[in-house]
Amino acid sequence: MTDGVRRLVLWRHGETDYNAAGRMQGHLDSALTPVGWNQARFAAPALARFEPALVIASDLHRATDTATVLTDAIGVPLQIDKRLRETHLGEWQGLTGEEVDRDWPGERHRWRTDATWAPPGGESRVDVAARAAEVVADLQGMSPSPGDTVLLAAHGGLIIALTAHLLGLPVEVWPQLGGIANCHWVELARRDGRWRLAAYNAGITG
Repeated sequence: MTDGVRRLVLWRHGETDYNAAGRMQGHLDSALTPVGWNQARFAAPALARFEPALVIASDLHRATDTATVLTDAIGVPLQIDKRLRETHLGEWQGLTGEEVDRDWPGERHRWRTDATWAPPGGESRVDVAARAAEVVADLQGMSPSPGDTVLLAAHGGLIIALTAHLLGLPVEVWPQLGGIANCHWVELARRDGRWRLAAYNAGITG
């Protein structure tokens, strides 16, 4: 990362039909609900104040659609990158928490408390952080002006993992980071060659 990009804003998508139904999404391409669209519209003015030079979104529609609410409003470029997809949840995708607990007793707790463990057929949070960090590293090849902000429109699990990775937190403490609400965000500021946490699970409530 060059010193040109001084701030990252990691923005979670709005509510989806799967969120509303309590189902696990992962790589499934769920759609924003009317509530989710409104959450994005409500958050956009606050995010516009960061004056992002670029927005990069996951290729899953819930993140891309959320991002376009902001980019259409403020006229900044939007790039799509599949490396910002949510954690692949393997055989758990599409299931409720109760269904997972019934068929894999105790494994959901293990997944929540061990960032190196992956659901059957899925990927771990450490894996997710590694691919997302590639997106951040690629910004080194860009030539932003000093002080520029880049916003990544992505998913809750990925945002938590990427935040922990960029802050250099020990993997064993990653599960101590709380969840990110729909259309809330994390702000990371870069100073003296290190990322520092400026805001976590920030958002607008109405």
